[in-house]
Amino acid sequence: MKKIETNLLDCYILEPDKFGDERGYFSPYYIEANLKELGFLGVKQANRSKSAKGVVRGLHFQEDPKCQAKIVEVIKGSAIDVVVDIRKDSDTYGKYTAVKLTEDNNRQLFVPRGFAHGFISLEDDTIFQYLVDNDYAPDKEGGILWNDPGLNINWDEMFKENNITEPILSEKDGKHPTLEESKVLFLRRK
Repeated sequence: MKKIETNLLDCYILEPDKFGDERGYFSPYYIEANLKELGFLGVKQANRSKSAKGVVRGLHFQEDPKCQAKIVEVIKGSAIDVVVDIRKDSDTYGKYTAVKLTEDNNRQLFVPRGFAHGFISLEDDTIFQYLVDNDYAPDKEGGILWNDPGLNINWDEMFKENNITEPILSEKDGKHPTLEESKVLFLRRK
């Protein structure tokens, strides 16, 4: 598995090996030993979501002690995955990265604990898969406003490049606080 650094501390693009021929391909997309080195504690839950073109989900996290690290990938369609480092003692606090994930590019994103996570679906019927290392806890759900002006996420450019005129959001995702307004405290765990 190839590990590619992003501009965020502890957040990596992963490219699992892929072996193929005219019949198709084989790819070991989860190797526990490789992922433990990153700080992923093992799969507690596996989730999928299906989204129409233009759907924006996020920016989500779970508070301690139910904080989650994630390995995310698109298994059908395409999306731009967006993560924000919200660990107060991190050198990349408040910064984001955006990575295009498609069913064909064989990329995953490792999202450490203490990051807010979201994405925009670029095609109808995009299926996103999440492997998470802690249980879902509805009472610990949290979020940062997806278009928080303090984060400077270039959503408008992403929309324009992908012919999306209006994002589709849940009511809840439109009401999260900005990072500055958030009272959540995450710290780097290295």
